[in-house]
Amino acid sequence: MANENVQEFTDGNFESEVLNSDKPVLVDFWAEWCMPCRTLAPVIDAVADELAGKVKVGKVDTDGNRAISMKYNITAIPTVIIFKGGQVVKKFVGFKKKDELVAALN
Repeated sequence: MANENVQEFTDGNFESEVLNSDKPVLVDFWAEWCMPCRTLAPVIDAVADELAGKVKVGKVDTDGNRAISMKYNITAIPTVIIFKGGQVVKKFVGFKKKDELVAALN
């Protein structure tokens, strides 16, 4: 990941980085082979840059992190889930525009 404002979330750090975060968290569930995921990546980067310091933005590679992907019932990618206070507040499946994601975080 090239963007310094986008973190990598894993089965191992998900609880500490996402569920215990004091800020809203946008989590992009993706995979390397997924072309729609690649299309969404610049949007995720733009959201991360625009809201840097206000929210956490990160990605979960569904191939390498099956436990967390199964826990949140990720059946299609890309899926973006927004967490606030450790709870799911919004779930998007497929490509979304930056404005939709920013609005959901605010």
